[in-house]
Amino acid sequence: MQTCDLCGNGQDPLFMLSRDGRSGQYDSFECAIQDMAERCAHCNCAILGHPVRQQQDVFCCQHCAAHS
Repeated sequence: MQTCDLCGNGQDPLFMLSRDGRSGQYDSFECAIQDMAERCAHCNCAILGHPVRQQQDVFCCQHCAAHS
C-alpha cells in the first residue's frame, strides 16, 4: 500500500501532484497544500490564492507585503 508523502496515511487512492519540477503523492488536498503551496515571506502561511509579489518575495496579501 502506498502512503501519503506528508502524513504517512496509507489510504487508497492517492493522487500525484507536480509543481516546479517537484512531485509528491497525497491522500488529501490538505496534505498537498501544506507540502506544495508557496509560503508567505512575512507570516509563513500557505498561499492558496494569487500571491502578492515584490521583487524576489511572495506574500499572501498586501498587509504582509507592506510589513516586510
